Amino acid sequence: MPFSAVDAISPAFEHTKRQLLQPFRFGQWTRLAVVGLLAGELSSGGCNARNMRNFNIPQHTGTTQHFLAPGLAGADAMLLAGLIALLVVAGFVLGIVLMYVSSVMRFILFDSVLAKECHIRQGWDRRQWPGWRYFIWKVLYALALLSATIVLVGIPAGFAFAAGWLNEPKQHVVPLVLTGIVVFFALAILFIGTAVIYVLTKDFVVPQMALEDIGTMEGWRRLWAMMKAEKGSYAGYVLMKIVLAIGVAIILGIVSFIFALIILIPAAGLAAGAVLAGKATGLGWTASTITLAVVEGCMLLAVFLYVMALISVPAIVFFPAYSIYFFAARYPALSAALYPAPPVPAAP
Repeated sequence: MPFSAVDAISPAFEHTKRQLLQPFRFGQWTRLAVVGLLAGELSSGGCNARNMRNFNIPQHTGTTQHFLAPGLAGADAMLLAGLIALLVVAGFVLGIVLMYVSSVMRFILFDSVLAKECHIRQGWDRRQWPGWRYFIWKVLYALALLSATIVLVGIPAGFAFAAGWLNEPKQHVVPLVLTGIVVFFALAILFIGTAVIYVLTKDFVVPQMALEDIGTMEGWRRLWAMMKAEKGSYAGYVLMKIVLAIGVAIILGIVSFIFALIILIPAAGLAAGAVLAGKATGLGWTASTITLAVVEGCMLLAVFLYVMALISVPAIVFFPAYSIYFFAARYPALSAALYPAPPVPAAP
């Protein structure tokens, strides 16, 4: 009988323990941290930027702010506009590159958990084609989500503008509030539905693409047939994964907060010291100083994310293992890879 969503927890936990601790190999641990970070698996454990929204770095008032304000005010407006435009373009290009890297790393993570061995270079060479297919699907997915969001927000906003509600909002409070509530719930349904689609794709379509070299749409066609046959099992899987993700997010959120205090507060102190030293030597905000600040900030963020990835390696392994054990009971090709037949002894 196929594993239920609850039954798959125990073998996934044992799989994680064997892969990470029996024996413990720091090299494998660090490689899994890199793969999990680039594959975006940290979001499954709740260790992402959302956990840091309520964390405020202590701000230094007085001298530091007096240095920043005149420095920025005296900077060339065209220079600042050019730097902002450059950062926007660079951020967009970097986002596309990271999306492609994440697509390939998703398959490397699947292979690493399935085989209990992480080999980034070999996996990168071997998984370019399925990673490219998955990347194209993610681009189309992002465009579809953006388009649907624009439609859901734009149509009510256009109607409210055409009806004159926005010109005299005090006289149209009730229709504006009701429209806002409808838009809010429509967006909530859209985001929840697309999030479920994304999770099902990376958990159940990616294994099919990896094992049978098929496209994303073919993988979804097969998955849809499986889901129609076991609606309750897959619904239970989604609900159980939400519960597990919340539990892991709480644990990792506490640990992330502690490490944020250890890393970011000293870094903020060093930054304040650098600002004061710059003021003492007569430095201001120029192209060089702004670029240096951005580079140092990116380096600090990279170090922090890598430390968080190291802490999150058990979650990085557990969640793919959980989906593998659940899906293997329903997908024969994955079951054969997860439970290989013993070798036939040679004839005497």
